[in-house]
Amino acid sequence: MPELRYLVLAGPNAVGKTELAIKVALALGTEIVNCDAYQIYRGLEILSGQPTRSNLATVRHHLVGSLPLTDVCNAHKYAALAREIISDLNRQGIVPLVVGGTGFYLQALEGALPELPPADPSLRRELDRVSTPDLLRELEARDRLTSARIDQFNRRRIVRALEACLLSGRPFSDSLDTKPTDPPTAAVLLVRARSELHERISRRVDDMFVRGVVDEIAAVEMIGSTASHAIGFQLIRSLLAGTVDERACKEGIKNQSRNYAKRQMTWFNRKPYSVITADSSVARIIAALRSPNAQNIELTQPD
Repeated sequence: MPELRYLVLAGPNAVGKTELAIKVALALGTEIVNCDAYQIYRGLEILSGQPTRSNLATVRHHLVGSLPLTDVCNAHKYAALAREIISDLNRQGIVPLVVGGTGFYLQALEGALPELPPADPSLRRELDRVSTPDLLRELEARDRLTSARIDQFNRRRIVRALEACLLSGRPFSDSLDTKPTDPPTAAVLLVRARSELHERISRRVDDMFVRGVVDEIAAVEMIGSTASHAIGFQLIRSLLAGTVDERACKEGIKNQSRNYAKRQMTWFNRKPYSVITADSSVARIIAALRSPNAQNIELTQPD
């Protein structure tokens, strides 16, 4: 496959990627490829914060609401889907804007996934019988770096990281230095002050409930192991079951979202992205997306 050409606009949840991505894409005359692990599913529009119908009508988006909830998606599958789309757009002379906050998916898109031993079914069954807190303690003992960075609510990733440690005899983090084969042409990381980001997360969760996220989750009949890990899904299921009240449910989602944003920033701070505050002008973001490899991207005049 020819070398891919794409731009990246990344950042933690609730930083304001969606709104800025629309403006940047319009200014560049390009299209958007989603890189959010849960916006790729149909049926979690409100919970995952998918672009609105108005957003989707303004700029063409790819990999938004593309998969049924029962599909299992991982970094390898995402990369295969995204690379095919980007390659097709490149053939049309389009350099798309990849937008999202799922760092492992972005790494897979770059062709920089770690070399890991294949899954061992017998070991996996053994680990599946261990509680998540015990798995995390074992992972911390074997790989403190991965234990600090991993999504502690994503049991599937915890199991895989520990499995890799046990099978290889090395820390999982030792395998994370794979060099990318298709890095982005240019990339920007959007940031906000922590207090501001936390306030935006709080408002976003409150707005989800106003928009009907509880009814959205109530309508889900079948869901796969990937989509069921979306932040808030299990808490809202507990709300529907009557085991938590709405206040506790909201606070739980806000806490999970804040913790996830912290882990996202830990991941992105290791990347060679241009860091820009999310309140910056579109012109400044576009200037940051200019690089020696992107000089032939013809820009319209930004607002």
